[in-house]
Amino acid sequence: MITIAGAGLAGLATAYELLQRGGEVTLFERGPGPGMASVARFAGGMLAPFCERESAEEEVITLGSRAFEWWAKITPVHRRGTLVVAPARDRAELSRFAQRTRGHQLLGSSDIAELEPALSGRFASGLFFKDEAHLDPRRALVDLAKTVETLGGQILYDTPAPRRVDLDCTGIAAALPALRPVRGEMALLHCDGVEISRTLRLLHPRIPLYLVPRGDQHFMIGGTMVESASPRAPTLRSVSELLSAAFALHPSFGEASVVELGAGLRPAFADNLPRLIEQDGVLYLNGLYRHGFLLAPAMARRAAERLLPQPADLLSMETSG
Repeated sequence: MITIAGAGLAGLATAYELLQRGGEVTLFERGPGPGMASVARFAGGMLAPFCERESAEEEVITLGSRAFEWWAKITPVHRRGTLVVAPARDRAELSRFAQRTRGHQLLGSSDIAELEPALSGRFASGLFFKDEAHLDPRRALVDLAKTVETLGGQILYDTPAPRRVDLDCTGIAAALPALRPVRGEMALLHCDGVEISRTLRLLHPRIPLYLVPRGDQHFMIGGTMVESASPRAPTLRSVSELLSAAFALHPSFGEASVVELGAGLRPAFADNLPRLIEQDGVLYLNGLYRHGFLLAPAMARRAAERLLPQPADLLSMETSG
């Protein structure tokens, strides 16, 4: 029996990989449901390795290359690409973004209007990353938990983990001295009259914004990254900047209803890449930072390989298949 502390994104993903290998798994979760105590519930849910390369290492693309197929077995994945735009005064930001990334196509105003009619006439140029996708993080966590239980895993909610477990996936609560918190804030909006079907990124030197459709004219917006350990609710400044940026994307967002505001502490190491660390006989999977849903599948597989190694011949068959 393999025991895991934390039934958030990392814990559930690793449990899934272990169960696929024939392991027996028990997860201990202090929250009342899957991911309820996890920062992942405030995530954008973007599977966007090429866009993330703008500020992340090449390893993010490598680790995230199989995330689309992995998640598609568990929860709906909307593979409609990412559209990156910038106001005319910030066109230099678009050029900079293009230089630091790959896998994109340069679009003109008419191309943007064809992709997203709601943006017709609003932006002169943009970048389209057609091979990117998004999912709904909260539904994905619930679907992943159900899959784990269907495969025979046991999840004990409202239950603190014992002092000794095999794998610790408790995020910022983990006792890892090199871990630091990076605060992120989000808003969930409902906006009648705006139809947007794919992830949008609005570039701005001070207030970059991403917007992810959640269906039924609901949209999640975010973009803040603050080096802070404060667990408090979103600040007035952050909320004002997020809402102002959404208004710049489309004026109809000025009439949007604010359904929810949220903030969470993302666990990160100095290089902003995730790690597997063995400390005092416990394996830790941590540091998913802002790439959780993108990198969790690959990191979970690595953790499963450490906890439940498979014979070389079986691994070879699995790879060839």
